[in-house]
Amino acid sequence: MNGEGPHNNAESTGNLTRAPLSEQVRRIMLDHLVRGRWQAGQRIVERRLATELGVSQAPVREALRDLQAMRLVESSPHRGTRVGDLTPRRLCQVYPVRGALERLAAELALPRLAGDVSRLEEHTEGMRRAAAAEDVDAQARHGVAFHREIVRAAGNAFLITNWESLAVELWTHLSLTRVRTGLHENARDHEPIIEAFRRRDPDVGRLLQLHILGYAHEPIGAS
Repeated sequence: MNGEGPHNNAESTGNLTRAPLSEQVRRIMLDHLVRGRWQAGQRIVERRLATELGVSQAPVREALRDLQAMRLVESSPHRGTRVGDLTPRRLCQVYPVRGALERLAAELALPRLAGDVSRLEEHTEGMRRAAAAEDVDAQARHGVAFHREIVRAAGNAFLITNWESLAVELWTHLSLTRVRTGLHENARDHEPIIEAFRRRDPDVGRLLQLHILGYAHEPIGAS
């Protein structure tokens, strides 16, 4: 096994050499799913992927277990591990859960941020630059980082863990490429959230929840 982690992929997935090997493999696999290397129902051969990445099968196996917990792959004794349903229909199932989590996160983060929206503004500016460059990957990256700032600001480790388990990067990319493709519009959509945090609006949680549900394929009401 290569002790420095998977070769030929570190640049495309960022500097991951300090992360656990299985986490590096999981991130690479998520990137492959985002970019459409594997289609729904396609089998992922553990041994073949391990050889490709230059690692043993153990970190690949662990990464596949993580992806299965995220419901991105499915495993059975007779069919092996196969890619799950990564369609807008599935997006409609994920986003109500994400919306509920982020509503809670926003409510918890509101007093902790105390009107400081500088980090949120940085990511919104990143989305604007990505839109001008027509860079979907950068748009998705800054969009996820924007929301992650709010979730982390909530200061609840269980909330963060559950949010991360939703594979937000993958579904955000799916939303931008298959559902809502107006990159400039997506950047503008985040501005009311920033303003709500700036003025410490107690209704910011519901505003954020409705914002998230608006990115699903079909309109879904929020209470």
